[in-house]
Amino acid sequence: MKQFLALAVLLAGLLSAQAPGPAAATSQLVTKAKDFLGTLGGAERAKVLFQFTDDTQRARWSNLPTTMVKREGLRLGDLSAPQRTAAMTMLSAALSRQGYEKVLAIMEGDETLNNSAPMRTPRMFGHDEYYVSLLGTPSTSDPWMLQFGGHHPALNVTIAGERGILTPSHTAAQPALYTVNGKTVRPLGAENDKAFALLHALDADQQKQAVMGYQIRDLVLGPGADGKTIQPEGIKGSALNAKQQAMLLDLASEWTGIVNESAAAARMAEIKANIADTWFAWSGATENGKAAYFRIQGPTLVIEYSPQTLGGDPTMHIHTMYRDPTNDYGKKWVKR
Repeated sequence: MKQFLALAVLLAGLLSAQAPGPAAATSQLVTKAKDFLGTLGGAERAKVLFQFTDDTQRARWSNLPTTMVKREGLRLGDLSAPQRTAAMTMLSAALSRQGYEKVLAIMEGDETLNNSAPMRTPRMFGHDEYYVSLLGTPSTSDPWMLQFGGHHPALNVTIAGERGILTPSHTAAQPALYTVNGKTVRPLGAENDKAFALLHALDADQQKQAVMGYQIRDLVLGPGADGKTIQPEGIKGSALNAKQQAMLLDLASEWTGIVNESAAAARMAEIKANIADTWFAWSGATENGKAAYFRIQGPTLVIEYSPQTLGGDPTMHIHTMYRDPTNDYGKKWVKR
């Protein structure tokens, strides 16, 4: 598995050389999903396939290790090499090249975390400790869902015809900075740096509005908070100038851009249309390199970024959340 990251990134590049349109993107994903299912035996198919209406499985995702919160589906470590390649090819088809590479970097960090305590039993982290499941039958017309996750990434991709959405999904990194093959990797580095850049682009009065007067030490709408809502805080998009609004959209794109390019473009257009009613809130240090929480919240969007404060350097353990309170799990598109 030493070459996992390099080979998987190469696969992403081959699959994403040219972003397809909406119909082609769905068709490509369905083909890759069927290819994956074709590598499985009957018992394995029974493990990976769920009814689209299975709300228990739909909500069975977490930021915690799989030894602490049991997942259902197929574990990557239990798959043969061809099956594993087919599973990752399917995931790559669901995501953009940028998004797939981000997920791979998170997974490689998880392997680094595992290697820092190789005697840990049972195994909690690493490349093998990710699960894949499908809710519904892969289709170019009927709704279905791809779930992929383990310790930190928890991706919920709902497909309904030519439309797709990645909410709710959890991306995280531990460690948030590591070295592999002599290269420094920061899986969520752009999220951090773009947020601090936006904060510093605000003038003094705007910063007073953006910075909340209390500390937030964890995700407010993280795993287990489906259906919950919170009031917007911070500075409203209508109080930002055009450059600041563009920076806010660029920051949000680190989450919206994880899904395949066609779905990401539709999602970003929706968020851009609501930029005046989108809020940016901050809690914690204002100097890059130190721990800070931030939130982006609009009519169809909640993004949270939260360093973890339980033990160690909080900047080295990051949790983030991406939701659409109006369309998590594609609920606007699916009659149930």
